[in-house]
Amino acid sequence: MSMSNTASGNTSPNLENRLQIEQLLNAATLSASALTEKSDVISGLTQKPKSVQARYFYDDDGSQLFEQICDLPEYYLTRTETAILQECAKSIAQITGACELVELGSGSSTKTRILLDAYNQLNLPLHYVSIDVSAGILESSAKALLANYPSLQVHALVSTYELALKQLKPASLPNRLICFIGSSLGNLNPQECQVFFSQITKALQKGEYFLLGIDLHKSKDILEPAYNDSQGVTAAFNLNMLNHLNQRFDGNFDLTQFEHLAFYNETERQIEMYLRSLRAQTVTLNALDLTIEIASDETILTEISRKFDLNSIQQELQAQGLKPMQVWTDANQHFGVLLCRLLN
Repeated sequence: MSMSNTASGNTSPNLENRLQIEQLLNAATLSASALTEKSDVISGLTQKPKSVQARYFYDDDGSQLFEQICDLPEYYLTRTETAILQECAKSIAQITGACELVELGSGSSTKTRILLDAYNQLNLPLHYVSIDVSAGILESSAKALLANYPSLQVHALVSTYELALKQLKPASLPNRLICFIGSSLGNLNPQECQVFFSQITKALQKGEYFLLGIDLHKSKDILEPAYNDSQGVTAAFNLNMLNHLNQRFDGNFDLTQFEHLAFYNETERQIEMYLRSLRAQTVTLNALDLTIEIASDETILTEISRKFDLNSIQQELQAQGLKPMQVWTDANQHFGVLLCRLLN
């Protein structure tokens, strides 16, 4: 199902013609997704140790809190990746040439502007495919982009990554660049990473490109403050997950009876974020017909954020047929951006 943008009475015909919003999450996929969500939550909260998938961070409040996290002085990731993109965007545009940009988890598309500016400066056509599960943020960010880039064409897909990658149509320009920036790869365990890379290769034609942003392994003295900020925003973000579960599944988690815990597991090279119970308690999620017992000091894993080694990740990509063409890092080697090309 697809629809052109006609939401605003003062939207110009030109803008309408340049925006297409396509809803891939139809009734069948939403129903299947709801069943999977319920199963995942029940499984996670009844296993030992308990866990909840990171996607439950992102209700409206959680999304706003994450935007605040990105601006925190301790949270180096966003500003470091942004600075790298500002340095390398022109090279990316020169290497790929006329290229359709596809962004997974596009959100507000803030960093995308850096790439669009680079293509625009080379007088290359601007075609952008944005993919996100939130129709609202897709439409608002697309309208903002279209207002700033008069020649831009936007095709917004309301979808999960997996579904959108399966249904991508052939690129509208000679090349395609799939972008997965923002260090989101770190939220996938090694097995999930391999599946994800396989999905990327299937969505690309030979010779097309993949742009990846990754957070690199470094001292825990830098990593741990980024997830334990002095203002307590990350703690609020973590605790808000319980509020989201309460609203989604008619639950009675008491946020005052949990605390935020985040540390760097140097053996696994990953930040691990938990909610720790301050007392023994019983929690019910009525919509799931689920009651769980949580012991004092028991933890619920809410996120992993893996930190990568540049050589190792390049070998993984190469094994999937994604040849790293260029690698850029900041002066401190805190973050890496890799431009890869599908060879076969």
